[in-house]
Amino acid sequence: MPTGRAIADLLERQQERESGARTYARSLPILPVRAHGMVVEGADGRRYLDCLSGAGTLALGHNHPVVVDEIRRVLDSGAPLHVLDLGTVEKDEFTTTLLATMPGGPEGWRLHFCGPAGTDAVEAALKLTQTATGRSGVLAFTGGYHGMTAGALAVSANVAIKTPLPPAAFEVTRLPFPYDYRCPFGVGGGMAADIAARYVETMLTDSHSGVVPPAAMILEPVQGEGGTVPAPDGWLREMRRLTGAHGIPLIVDEVQTGVGRTGAFWAVEHAGVVPDVLVMSKAIGGSLPLAVIAYREELDTWRPGAHTGTFRGNQLAMVAGTATIRHVREAGLVERAAVLGDRMLHELRLLQGQQSAIGDVRGRGLMIGLEIVEPDGEANGIGARPAAPELARLIRGECLDRGLIVELGGRDDAVVRLLPPLVITDPQVDAVLTRLADAVRAAQRAYPGPRA
Repeated sequence: MPTGRAIADLLERQQERESGARTYARSLPILPVRAHGMVVEGADGRRYLDCLSGAGTLALGHNHPVVVDEIRRVLDSGAPLHVLDLGTVEKDEFTTTLLATMPGGPEGWRLHFCGPAGTDAVEAALKLTQTATGRSGVLAFTGGYHGMTAGALAVSANVAIKTPLPPAAFEVTRLPFPYDYRCPFGVGGGMAADIAARYVETMLTDSHSGVVPPAAMILEPVQGEGGTVPAPDGWLREMRRLTGAHGIPLIVDEVQTGVGRTGAFWAVEHAGVVPDVLVMSKAIGGSLPLAVIAYREELDTWRPGAHTGTFRGNQLAMVAGTATIRHVREAGLVERAAVLGDRMLHELRLLQGQQSAIGDVRGRGLMIGLEIVEPDGEANGIGARPAAPELARLIRGECLDRGLIVELGGRDDAVVRLLPPLVITDPQVDAVLTRLADAVRAAQRAYPGPRA
């Protein structure tokens, strides 16, 4: 195991050899060598509580026994590990287990296995709805994030990563997402959701809105990279009503919210919504690469080979995913995520009342965000103060110094995001809250204020 100078040399080689698009490695200069549950051990012997969880991939944390045992079983059995899209016992068990979780019940769905990343599942969803409707445009939302390939990036909202690239091959109509703290209408609260829904209805019914009938609407029930912004249940139901009334397939991206993270197995279940297409990845592979879309069978107008990929038959990911889904349901981790999430939100809102650097605390289940703002900044008409990205980075660094791994997201990367595994224990919740509170206090003391 590398130690001392060898660790620094390895990290320097990574910096020299890998692309400028590196992300997490820039802000987390550690060398993980062992991990179990929520605990990651670095080569230097330090231990960290992981509130990143592979950006939400690790529902059961690192190396959970039910996952590792299933992987070992398949490896020892001599079963093929790569079979393209041929049927296998492992795939049949996975599809049966997955379909049993579908919103509205298991009947009437079709599954398509995509390339191993969520972005490819988004591409598949867009192509599916464009093929089924004969239309090309897509309705998407401010703050949304759906991946880094061409179509997925086109319906995402981060201007910085879109600016250097050519326009999308299809028209995207950007609609306002009801983001309460930084309300696009300057009103906040329930009125903002009502206005946002009315705006969508106007776009779809006004003959001079400029919006031609689209192939789909795509949204996240909780915006993840957009800053952990939950969609109000009533607004989500209204999006379902409007898309249904106008014959527009509704694509719901549950790549990060799925498999119990928000306190429901699928986040749309909070609102009682059944989408036309459900996009899945991350946790459904049990820590291994896997991406799938589930869609209503009437959309299945694809010809053979319409969307293929070499690595859509990852057998180890399927058995890991089956084990993960079963354990999440049987161990009551969905309900536990709801209870622990409520507790953490309560404690963090108490901290918000003590620390002016925290402008907003929000989330659902174990998907939580703290929006970091200028402590002495002037609030706007609805009480929102300017984002403080440098202070957010200081907080992330202070967290790491205290053995807590967190990441940033949202506008200006000023939201501290918590995505702990669903197996987080009560003592670990206490430790996360204590370390985070200490980090916020230390960072705010050290913060020199915004640059001129």
